[in-house]
Amino acid sequence: MTYLVTENCIKCKHMDCVEVCPVDCFYEGENMLVINPDECIDCGVCVPECPVDAIIPDAEASNHSVNLLELNSKYSLIWPVITEKKEAPADAADWDGVENKFEEHFSEEPGEGD
Repeated sequence: MTYLVTENCIKCKHMDCVEVCPVDCFYEGENMLVINPDECIDCGVCVPECPVDAIIPDAEASNHSVNLLELNSKYSLIWPVITEKKEAPADAADWDGVENKFEEHFSEEPGEGD
């Protein structure tokens, strides 16, 4: 089992999860984070830290319209690792729960990383 970041992270991009990850398996895109499934040690400490519930066990991934394992795997190999919490976007709360974020707002661009 591994944990995966869901599309609800898009434009919310809270980074509380990054601070608690013991293996630094989070990677930063322009408007969301992903987890490298091969690096995740399945500890789950990141899950309760996400204020928008955007981190789930891979066993729940089939409930999403996006292939989350593929999304997290692909972009964790492209985007820079992030190990320190940064400020969430000022309008992050406005984006929590918005539907169709992947189709309409996902960016393949990398974030700043560390």
